[in-house]
Amino acid sequence: MSWTIVLDEDLCQGHGVCESEAPDVFTVSRDGVLTILDTRPPDDLRGAVELAVRHCPTHAIRITEE
Repeated sequence: MSWTIVLDEDLCQGHGVCESEAPDVFTVSRDGVLTILDTRPPDDLRGAVELAVRHCPTHAIRITEE
């Protein structure tokens, strides 16, 4: 089963918590714009992505199972 990261751009405020939890997957520009570097990262990054999802202050990111 694969998994994908989904971003709700309307909720994201660019706090950067996701980037601090999973810097190989997320990056936030100086303007506060979040970019997901890989929406289907390898399974070894799943734990870091789950932490990013859990600690996002606006709940703007989630994981979907496919």
